[in-house]
Amino acid sequence: MVPNSGDKTAVFLQKACLQHRFIRSKDTSSIVERPERLRAVNLGLAAAFARLNNSNSTSAQTAVKSEGLSGSSSVQNPTEGTDELTAALEHLNITSSSISPQLSQGRVEFVHSDATLDLLNHPAVKFVHGDITEDMYLGSLKRWARYSKDAISRGDSEIPSHLSQGDLYSDTVHTAVCPESIDAIQGALGTVCEAVDTVLKSTSRGVSEAGTKASRAFVGIRPPGHHCGEDSPAGFCFVNNVGVAAAHAHLQHGINRVVILDIDLHHGNGTQSIAWQINEETYRQHLEEEADAPVGKPGLQVYYGSIHDVLSYPCEDGKPELVQAASVSIHGPHGQYIENVHLTPYNSENQFWTELYAGPYSSLLGKAGEFLETTGGPGDDVLVFISCGFDANEHEYPSMSRHHRHVPTTFYYRFAQDTRKFADSFAHGRVISVLEGGYSDRALTSGAMAHLTGLACSNDAVVDESWWNLNNLVELEKAAKKRRGGRTSQPTAPALWIEQTLTAFASIDSSYLIPSTSSRSFVPPSSRVLRGRKSPPVGSNDETESPVQATDNKSIKEPQAVSDQLRQKRSGLESPPSDSNPVTPCLPLSDIPEEGTEPKKLPRVILRLGPRPANQSGD
Repeated sequence: MVPNSGDKTAVFLQKACLQHRFIRSKDTSSIVERPERLRAVNLGLAAAFARLNNSNSTSAQTAVKSEGLSGSSSVQNPTEGTDELTAALEHLNITSSSISPQLSQGRVEFVHSDATLDLLNHPAVKFVHGDITEDMYLGSLKRWARYSKDAISRGDSEIPSHLSQGDLYSDTVHTAVCPESIDAIQGALGTVCEAVDTVLKSTSRGVSEAGTKASRAFVGIRPPGHHCGEDSPAGFCFVNNVGVAAAHAHLQHGINRVVILDIDLHHGNGTQSIAWQINEETYRQHLEEEADAPVGKPGLQVYYGSIHDVLSYPCEDGKPELVQAASVSIHGPHGQYIENVHLTPYNSENQFWTELYAGPYSSLLGKAGEFLETTGGPGDDVLVFISCGFDANEHEYPSMSRHHRHVPTTFYYRFAQDTRKFADSFAHGRVISVLEGGYSDRALTSGAMAHLTGLACSNDAVVDESWWNLNNLVELEKAAKKRRGGRTSQPTAPALWIEQTLTAFASIDSSYLIPSTSSRSFVPPSSRVLRGRKSPPVGSNDETESPVQATDNKSIKEPQAVSDQLRQKRSGLESPPSDSNPVTPCLPLSDIPEEGTEPKKLPRVILRLGPRPANQSGD
């Protein structure tokens, strides 16, 4: 077996994803899927890094890189110091793409990706979402984004009325895309393909290239993807990030067997549909070859396994085809390999671990092992993906987990550990975890912290599962909040791990680039009724293109590190008066209340398919 490359986990971040945002009005209080969620994820990633640094300072080290799919980097050795985290960060030149300092024997390496791809011309995207004659859906998606502002200015929805509006952006009158959404979507796909390239080149025989070396990766991108089918955007998802990544691994690297483990609260109906179609085509090819047809290149085979709440979206309305799809268990017949496990309420963590996790939840990996054993066993052609949603986290909004199907935060650590062991046995340690859902900041921060710890730590590492307990999360949230009037949000200095978290967070987070909504004029929401899905297919030309010429939308390219004053200016904040306490470079977590104030009322998040309820008026 090929040894793992440095036993390292690379974390891929993409600032273009911050451009996909709500543009209908200045009020985003009821919008649960928004770019600020990536900030909460980044805080959790920084916390994991800081904790690992403290637990074993000789191996928990990092490098921050800024390179694209074909980018290159040079290496600069930092000065030795007693605090390796501080030493690493002090020597980072994040504003330059040509200098990427790196420390040896690190567990975690951050990569600031500027990778992108063309939706209409990339082979992997066309493999998953393209049409034989023309890219009807992909072309329509680009057109919807290009003319979104024009549609909104007319009081219309920027996506066609035959698409279910509510499940694309949480409310029947809320917009789904903006002109910059295509930059975000293409950047997300480019980044996940870059992660595939990195992991496979790092673990392949005879391949030795400069750049990041890692056998595992976490890709922190949005919008998510697992609800999007071949031409059916849904559930905040417009393209299937993991599906495209699997296709890229197959077409470019000869990966013929892919395992996808989906741990989002919601069933990944889009990913399962895509996996089914891919397996169907490979099975048909196999039958033809058995009938003496010429033997061609091996087709891709996909195992899709999901743990989800069958009472939640997309099954909440009880539609038979969706509930049945979310309950399928088939292994071998017709070339299909699908396992669905339903989340179950539990009364104690002991019950969760001894009865649920050790029982039905572990079958996800068990069935994946059976798939690989029956299709050739361990091999060079195997790659493991995790569709990693954090919305099943115990800290998610109560409205999102109203059916009481959730998991302890430690689940994200242990599942990552178990998947890592599984990949070591079957796939040369290759694991790529891709962010899916998660909407509460606390759920995202704690889940990302636990999950990256599980991906990055070997079995003999010193890990304390209390790192992400509620008390520590509250302390982290207090420290990360905006400091008003030059005063810290804490009466005493934070613990060392929190200081290190904030330092690392300031270096990896780009959320200060999120455009302010204060200058946007308010457009009243439309009173139109939004229909269900029984209308023409996505590619049908049922909408009128705007006569207004769309302007080019260029990706924001700003330095990763700026002064505190510039951060505050870009964030619409006034500079606080001078104070002996340094001002943290962190902006506030959006859904954590100020100390001494009443928590704000959280939005009721209900994702639904189908037409608008009859009791809501419309024309």
